Amino acid sequence: MKRWCASLTLALSLLAVSGCWDNNELDEYGYVQAVAIDSSEDDLIRLTTHFYNPSNKTEMSGSAKSSTAKGINIVTSAETIFEAVRDVPLKFGRKAKWDHMRVILIGEKLAQSRNIREILDYFSRDHEPRGTVLPLIAEGEAADFLNIRPFIEQTIGQQFKKMETNGAIYTGKTTKIPLYELAIQMKSPSKTSDIPLIRITDSGKEAVVSGIAILKDSKLVDALRGKDTEAYLMLVDKYESGVLEFPCIGNAEGMDRRMESIEVIFFRSRLIPHVHGDSVSVDVRIEIKGTIGELKCSRLKSVEDAELFEEKIAEQVQRRLHHAISIFEHRKADLVGIGNRIYRKNPKQWKTLEPSWDEIISRCRFDIHVDVEVLSTGLNVGTPFGYKEK
Repeated sequence: MKRWCASLTLALSLLAVSGCWDNNELDEYGYVQAVAIDSSEDDLIRLTTHFYNPSNKTEMSGSAKSSTAKGINIVTSAETIFEAVRDVPLKFGRKAKWDHMRVILIGEKLAQSRNIREILDYFSRDHEPRGTVLPLIAEGEAADFLNIRPFIEQTIGQQFKKMETNGAIYTGKTTKIPLYELAIQMKSPSKTSDIPLIRITDSGKEAVVSGIAILKDSKLVDALRGKDTEAYLMLVDKYESGVLEFPCIGNAEGMDRRMESIEVIFFRSRLIPHVHGDSVSVDVRIEIKGTIGELKCSRLKSVEDAELFEEKIAEQVQRRLHHAISIFEHRKADLVGIGNRIYRKNPKQWKTLEPSWDEIISRCRFDIHVDVEVLSTGLNVGTPFGYKEK
């Protein structure tokens, strides 16, 4: 009898429990896909929040059928990002939900004038934004990028995320760095870090994620573009795959300005610093393996031809690496993390070098050795397409 009464009491108590304990419905929230952060004319933080629009409505225009835009931009301004976030419901009618945010765009002007740590503090402190969100430095005003229509993704935030992640994997012209990894870089002894760059093309309708912004003491000081980006990624062993272009190696008349290429399918680099009193030298060892992408004048008909071909590519890579290093030295920025390596190996030694590290890194000597191996010529033989053997 007592057991039956206890069961009945438990059953009745469960009926009083509500399933929606927090009383928040789906229409209480707007789901953020991207955010752009700029500085306003009155030196406030201008936050442009890009929300996902789940509407599937369509509008008929003659015989054409166009879908409703999947992104909505809401602009708020305040002294702090948190205040700007809390003002979103005043314009949007919904509370911002940050769990599914893809990218954070930081305007170039803001990144030069303010500490990046202060800008990103809210997104690392609040419980909703994920540590895997991808920050980017936007050339010009960051808000302009949220007005671009995505090609294939539902929102421009998702489009930018895909551009950054796949661009880092397949092109070797940008990198991918999530928010948590950027925080680790900023705390490193070298006090330098990098963030991918994004820019709007001349047409004004497309964006390109290419290049790397150099941060020193958490402020934007310079940017790497083109071949310097590839060289930097090689030095820090973040080069996954890509295409290396180099001047035509053959001696045929009129061919000296044409470019040939190989596809990199394996890459590895090692940086070994050596401390000599108050100076530092670095041994750089790079290994590249790839396949021929295009031949326009080179002839790879023998082992000797292949070895000469590989040597010329290695020399070209070395020149690019030295050019990128000269930029770091000019800026007195330890972007490749030499100081971090010294600190991990010998913290006491690092303490003696740290006070004058900017000067030491500006005169650091790099001994670079590049080894290139061509694995195959592809489906064609080692001569240009349509070349007639003599």
